[in-house]
Amino acid sequence: MKITVVGTGYVGLVTGACLAEVGIDVTCVDIDKNKINNLNKGIIPIWEPGLEPMVKRNYKSNRLHFTTELSDAIEGVDVVFGAVGTPPDEDGSADLQYVLEVAREVGRKMTNYLVMVTKSTVPVGTAKKVKNAIQEELDKRGVNIPFDVASNPEFLKEGDAVNDFLKPDRIVVGVESEKAKDIMARLYKPFTLNGHPVIFMDIPSAEMTKYAANSMLATKISFMNDIANLCEIMGADVNMVRQGIGTDSRIGNKFIYPGIGYGGSCFPKDVKALIKTADQNGYSMRILKAVEDVNESQKSRLFYKAMQYFNSDLKDKTIALWGLSFKPKTDDMREAPALVLIDKLIEQGAKVKAYDPVAMDESRRRIGNKVTYTEDMYGALVDADALMLVTEWPEFRIPNFEVVKKLMTGKVIFDGRNLYDRDFIEEKGFDYFNIGTSK
Repeated sequence: MKITVVGTGYVGLVTGACLAEVGIDVTCVDIDKNKINNLNKGIIPIWEPGLEPMVKRNYKSNRLHFTTELSDAIEGVDVVFGAVGTPPDEDGSADLQYVLEVAREVGRKMTNYLVMVTKSTVPVGTAKKVKNAIQEELDKRGVNIPFDVASNPEFLKEGDAVNDFLKPDRIVVGVESEKAKDIMARLYKPFTLNGHPVIFMDIPSAEMTKYAANSMLATKISFMNDIANLCEIMGADVNMVRQGIGTDSRIGNKFIYPGIGYGGSCFPKDVKALIKTADQNGYSMRILKAVEDVNESQKSRLFYKAMQYFNSDLKDKTIALWGLSFKPKTDDMREAPALVLIDKLIEQGAKVKAYDPVAMDESRRRIGNKVTYTEDMYGALVDADALMLVTEWPEFRIPNFEVVKKLMTGKVIFDGRNLYDRDFIEEKGFDYFNIGTSK
């Protein structure tokens, strides 16, 4: 088979590399000339475990190609994946301009039957717009080339995206013809040999499935954070509560860890988009609106704990942050709690020193030198009045607390991910505050 993937972000590049890994001829297209030049040199634009060697291996084997011109990658192609961004508009709705421009470009350049697959997360009804955009361009050309559209939402976790693609829980595909179904079944056969199902459905249901999945996971997170906040007031321990409910098979133990809110490229954007879609159709997503409210306030939780500890005076206090990315194993800082914390701390006159294993370059790109970046995790602690654990990177789990104690001026730790044992930390001479306990 011959596949084209338009867009070389998290979804597009992972999709292209993983399809090439099973022997498919794949060309990735992006309008960013610098990004494509770098990819042709083996320079990967994102940090994702396992992705770089896979890209280099398949590029060297001539199964994976990169270009800025769709016309170089459209002839004889079986499937075109659209994997471009759908950033939220100011009102929260998904911006489809890039998705529809890809469709129009395909209509202008296609020479044979193909399946146009939307991989981007898009609202219900987008496939119709994509289909119309392609047909309009074909009509302008005066040609009659048959095609199908399909929806194939991604369910990739940043930090484990390669493994998720190669060993998916399920593959969801929305189609409107048997021909498109057969092509997509053949495309994904290498990934279903071990029993991972391809679930075929109508296109609107596939489009909705992505939003429903992310919104359900976001709901679990915000629900648990709400419970954690109540635990602090009532004298309960959210970690005990989590174990108590997580062993219930109807609930499960995933996504019920309390913390300082979710971030990233999917949950915040998709929750907003689903809320907006409902509003546009005369229905209010009351639960999701609460989910979003809880999440936004949760990002400031450590800040308010610090304000209380320091009697509302953070001026000239040095705060060390461990972690900047919204989660471990990625450099993604979109909607990251660290960004909220940094702004609030600086507004109060605090000085922020930060360390993250992979996200400091991304932080510099986003906020410049508003904070001081250090070369290692202990460097951030020098003369710090407080430590805030923001991202649960593995290397933060068992630090040398004797070194931590010697380097810091203050002796307080604000644990936003509940990594540490309170008794152990307090025995080391620190004041300790986490999420969901009253002490």
